[in-house]
Amino acid sequence: MNLLFNKIKNKFRKITETIKSTAEEEEEKKVGVIDKAKAFISGYVILDEKKLDEILDDFEISLLESDVALSVVDKIIGDIKSELYSKKIRKSELDSTIKNALRKSLHDVIKNPEKSLEEMIEENTEKPFVIAFVGINGTGKTTTIAKIAKRLKDRGYSCVISASDTFRAGAVEQLETHSKKLGIKLIKHSKGADPAAVAFDAIKHARAKGIDTVLIDTAGRMETNTNLMDEMKKIIRVAKPDFILFVGDALTGNSALEQAEKFNSAVGIGGVILTKADADVKGGAALSIAEATGRPIFFLGTGQESDDLEAFDAGKFIEEILGD
Repeated sequence: MNLLFNKIKNKFRKITETIKSTAEEEEEKKVGVIDKAKAFISGYVILDEKKLDEILDDFEISLLESDVALSVVDKIIGDIKSELYSKKIRKSELDSTIKNALRKSLHDVIKNPEKSLEEMIEENTEKPFVIAFVGINGTGKTTTIAKIAKRLKDRGYSCVISASDTFRAGAVEQLETHSKKLGIKLIKHSKGADPAAVAFDAIKHARAKGIDTVLIDTAGRMETNTNLMDEMKKIIRVAKPDFILFVGDALTGNSALEQAEKFNSAVGIGGVILTKADADVKGGAALSIAEATGRPIFFLGTGQESDDLEAFDAGKFIEEILGD
């Protein structure tokens, strides 16, 4: 996951180092203001608010350039100001004070799911547990479904896949290749068939066979395509999934944020999977999507192989950003 974090990590490292160096410069100047002088002598520092504002203005721009949404940026900047403005801080604790302010702010924005996917399946009282996957074209949704299917199979859960993307040429064939490789049943109809009917048949099959989970593929669609969005809503009405996962591309930055918001508004997503997290991306999409939708990130796609799926850990993400 390091590539996902590198650029945004550098932004947070720079703000910490800049604030610290500014404090050291003030100490060297021994500015004439009495309270600051006393603070320096006693081992404390009081940061100059005007100078801090200048630093935070630059930090704000750098976060926006890293695809962090404005609402998230405003929160982080506000939290730093709250912790540092006009406060007497022990010089030896300045580094930890800055990082703790950032840590608290980030934890408010991004959280782990209350329950893992496997825990939700275990708690489901009536088989099957139905998961629908939504998102636009090109995010790797079909490959992600195969990764989830393998993950569940490896953990002892049976599943069936619904090939409800009857719109994109080759979509059924692609999913069929994955399902055969994994030894997992695929329910499909002919190209152009009603995708809701495919989902209905997959769920019916799973109930008859006592299968634990149904994974529903849906046609990738731009959030602005009204007809395809209405078709997706129909699939959701018919299938009544227990959970809806939005699959977004980490490379698209704030576009992924806009897509997640639209899909959440249309069908009410339960969580997010960010694909292509192994690429050299800016990293802000993770923060932005979590804050804008209020939904947790469940997984990161880290490659093309069936095992290239990593459970997202908010704490690890935050410590990776703030670490050395």
